[in-house]
Amino acid sequence: MAAPERDPLTGYATTGHEWDGIKELTTPIPHWWVTVFLGSCLVALLYMWLFPSFATTSGVFKGTLGWTSEGQFAEEMAAGRAAQADWRHQLAQTPLDQVESHPDLRRFAIAGGRAAFNENCAPCHGVGAGGQIGQFPALVDDDWLWGGSLAAIQQTVRFGIRSGHEETRDSMMPAFGEMLSAAEIDSIADYVLTLSDPAAVVTRASLPGAELFAANCAACHGATGEGSRDFGAPRLDDAIWLYGGTRDAIRHQIATPRMGMMPAFAGKLDDDTIRMLALYVHSLGGGER
Repeated sequence: MAAPERDPLTGYATTGHEWDGIKELTTPIPHWWVTVFLGSCLVALLYMWLFPSFATTSGVFKGTLGWTSEGQFAEEMAAGRAAQADWRHQLAQTPLDQVESHPDLRRFAIAGGRAAFNENCAPCHGVGAGGQIGQFPALVDDDWLWGGSLAAIQQTVRFGIRSGHEETRDSMMPAFGEMLSAAEIDSIADYVLTLSDPAAVVTRASLPGAELFAANCAACHGATGEGSRDFGAPRLDDAIWLYGGTRDAIRHQIATPRMGMMPAFAGKLDDDTIRMLALYVHSLGGGER
């Protein structure tokens, strides 16, 4: 068997492969690379010995250190709770309407409320609390179904809306499609559209839907569409619509109303977090005194 050909410049043997005059060399792996590779193998073996790593016949090898990500998380949460304990105690002892006069406590509560909101409320109301048209109300304006005071917001967060909780806020709009004719529903929709139009003040009372609105809708929504927080009946005179303000959308809501549900967070979040949420939502721009 002939000795392998050697490259005259490097002294390395060739593999016998050649492409367009270029010959492949059997260049050895650099020593530094071999050293790093073997060191990495040793580190990997050490890691497997110290930490949870491979499956066994009875479960998973837990590692000699006994470390788990769940245990680390629990330790970090406990440390965070301990660091917040004094602030949380102050918040629990301070009436909500007096937190404003304690700037440092307010900053702590708003920061905690923002984190809780992004985790629990943002999927529906949006990260910026702008809501979703046709689904969930905005929380950044001053249009409230049940009130925008700190106490009202706290109650809504705690017990929800139509949540099934024994203390939940509940309201129901009748399906007028089962009680009124299509023409009558059209007349009411046309009338409701004028409630937010200042130019229609003079002619509004003469519309066919005026009498129908007074007989069927005013008891909850008010004679001029000002709404009623006692019933959770929305205002109809401010051009702010959850399910849309077109004639078709209003007509649909009259005939076959949609009514959303907000879960009760009592029992899911602790009282301190619920208070933080109320303070955060109140701070977004639509809160009332």
